[in-house]
Amino acid sequence: MKYKTGMIIEGKVTGIQPYGAFVALDSQNTGLIHISEISDGFVKDISKYVQVGDQIKVKIIDFDKKHHQARLSLKALNKPRVRKTRHPHSYQKPSLPSSKLGFQSIASRMDQWIKDAEETIMKQ
Repeated sequence: MKYKTGMIIEGKVTGIQPYGAFVALDSQNTGLIHISEISDGFVKDISKYVQVGDQIKVKIIDFDKKHHQARLSLKALNKPRVRKTRHPHSYQKPSLPSSKLGFQSIASRMDQWIKDAEETIMKQ
């Protein structure tokens, strides 16, 4: 069979390693599903998704004709998770109290604050 990027094919899981699962596509071609291509979410243990001997559908994301090896993906077959987002008009920024404080007004009050703090320390 002639394999091309983007094809969805069936293969048999032949091995599992911490970094991915090996899949036999046919008698001459193999592939690897890297752990990052197993699922959209965090994958700690690949064997929770596939087992040796499983017949699975995978998507070819790259194929090396010279070495007869494919980079495969399971997560590419799943519908992408849609993140719930707020509509920009439904979010209102919290309003801050109107104030004329800024760096200049802080600087002008700093000496008095230091003097007050020193007096408080001396009284203790």
